Amino acid sequence: MPAPSLAEVLDILHEIAPLELAAEWDNVGLLLQPRERPGRVRRVLLTIDLGAAVVAEARRARADLVVSYHPPIFQPLRRLGMDDGRQRPLLQAAAAGIAVYSPHTALDAAPSGLADWLLEGALGGEAPRELHACGEGEFGRLARLARPLSLPTLLRRLKRHLGVRQLQLAQPARPLLRVRSLAVAAGAGGSVLRGAAADVLVTGEMSHHDTLAATAAGRAVVLAGHSHTERGFLPVLRQRLRAAFDGDLDVVLAAADQDPFVRV
Repeated sequence: MPAPSLAEVLDILHEIAPLELAAEWDNVGLLLQPRERPGRVRRVLLTIDLGAAVVAEARRARADLVVSYHPPIFQPLRRLGMDDGRQRPLLQAAAAGIAVYSPHTALDAAPSGLADWLLEGALGGEAPRELHACGEGEFGRLARLARPLSLPTLLRRLKRHLGVRQLQLAQPARPLLRVRSLAVAAGAGGSVLRGAAADVLVTGEMSHHDTLAATAAGRAVVLAGHSHTERGFLPVLRQRLRAAFDGDLDVVLAAADQDPFVRV
């Protein structure tokens, strides 16, 4: 079978993460279409962020489309220039004829999307007694557990699921020992989880004051690092895209895409 068209790939991406689910402030969808008449898409590169190293990798791999979870165009652009480090990857992608698409918060909120994936990892595959979307825009999930679990067990599951060795934990004045409810949000989830009635709040990053407010309300806060709560979903997205085209679409993960923070 011939490789799919760009429109066909975008249709599948919309099925996986309907753009109408995205936050009003977000910038999602096809952000760069460098060709007036796009041809076939033979290879897709998946990344969390679109940096110059990722674009160079896409060029070497002869990718026709980059799916960047975080939108590389977010604030309005008044001018374009190669001297701007944020714009340079976009201009390089355009020059190479590579299209760029971003799902961002649409993927967070989608059924079986990022928030559900994050929660499933925390629960270790166990089905919750109750499950609700939480936060404005429903980008998070709140689960009431069928049976309580210990906090150390939850932390071990999260480390394994996210592929990290360490997590940050903020405990309330009366340390939490048993977890009966859990709320999760990918990335910077402070605003999504604010006020969530759960024993534990899990996200990538949260402001100091939001953390203090949560612990003052008797909740524990677990922080894994912004992109660590997102990056592990890319293999899931790769599998879905490949399955949608019966293997006729080559989908690869960007090796150059790394968390910007290192432990020193």
